[in-house]
Amino acid sequence: MTTATLHPAAAHATLSPRTPATRWHGVPEFSVRPARRDDGPALAALSRPFVHAGALRERPVSLYLSQACDFLVAQAPDGTLEGCLALREHPTAAGVLYNFCVAAHRQGTGMGARLLHAAFARARTRSLATLFTATTGSGRLFLSHGFLPACPSLAPADWAQSLDPARGARVLSRAL
Repeated sequence: MTTATLHPAAAHATLSPRTPATRWHGVPEFSVRPARRDDGPALAALSRPFVHAGALRERPVSLYLSQACDFLVAQAPDGTLEGCLALREHPTAAGVLYNFCVAAHRQGTGMGARLLHAAFARARTRSLATLFTATTGSGRLFLSHGFLPACPSLAPADWAQSLDPARGARVLSRAL
């Protein structure tokens, strides 16, 4: 996860693409919306710096194309994707947040918090009781939004088993 460089913010998110963010030090507004299949290449490009930094696992563009429906994106007025967060629903009434990244120039502007709040809203509409995530960073943004360290055995088994122990990720969870 990319939370090592994300900062908590108090901005609230909705799924409405017309909800603007407040301006922050001259950074233009953005909207949060569900991703579309054709966003796959942009999701891969947005994620690439985080993969190179070791914060995210590498995923092929084909995966972003096939799993675009999992993603929420933060979009600049010019259409550029500047942040993303995916929510995968599991049959155990749990969800897993993954591939959370915010472009460097947007970190600290509230974009990460808006994406996280939009994911909470999406999870609630799907009647998910608990959200899980894994982070190799500090997890500061997640912790500031109610996540707590969790035992991987409490998470959906297929996801927990997919975690690479060599990455040293911490599992966090939050009840909804």
